[in-house]
Amino acid sequence: MISKTLIIYEYQILYKILSEINEYFDFKILSVNREKFQELNLDSFDNYLIISPRKYLNLSNVLILENLPIKLNKLIQIININFLKTNFVKQSKVRVGNYRLDLNSREIILNNLSLSLTEKETEMIIFIKSNNNVSIKELQNNVWGYSSNLETHTVETHIHRLRKKMKEKFGDDIFIQNSQKGYKIT
Repeated sequence: MISKTLIIYEYQILYKILSEINEYFDFKILSVNREKFQELNLDSFDNYLIISPRKYLNLSNVLILENLPIKLNKLIQIININFLKTNFVKQSKVRVGNYRLDLNSREIILNNLSLSLTEKETEMIIFIKSNNNVSIKELQNNVWGYSSNLETHTVETHIHRLRKKMKEKFGDDIFIQNSQKGYKIT
């Protein structure tokens, strides 16, 4: 089930480009003009992002594309990051196993102990928690915005460092587990 919706507001050329490759996205794409937008019930969407070429609307969750041209992979990265951010606003405190993740302060908390996290560590935890058994390629695409054809050890390095921090602070050496199916958080 797709719970994210990209609403493209009065930007038909962008809609045409993205709809040609929408099978690679984990979000639904919707094109609306001013009339259709009036009829839209934004509360019916779990997680939405509005993208527009100009500032037409005084709403939250609006991404204005001003600095054009932009590479397609960079645009997808910006969209994914904005989806993560809108989700963060909705859920500033998230339960992750026995831990509480404060998305605003980027801290993971267990009892009275807290550990500061980087932005990527926080995004990685949220993505793995939301999609158990996540592959390296899925993390590359959705957290880093990398092409799936790119060879990199960025994901493994970040997971190694996060595991090390969790073990040092909380004594937890099984926070992120890896199996043949992918990464999962226990």
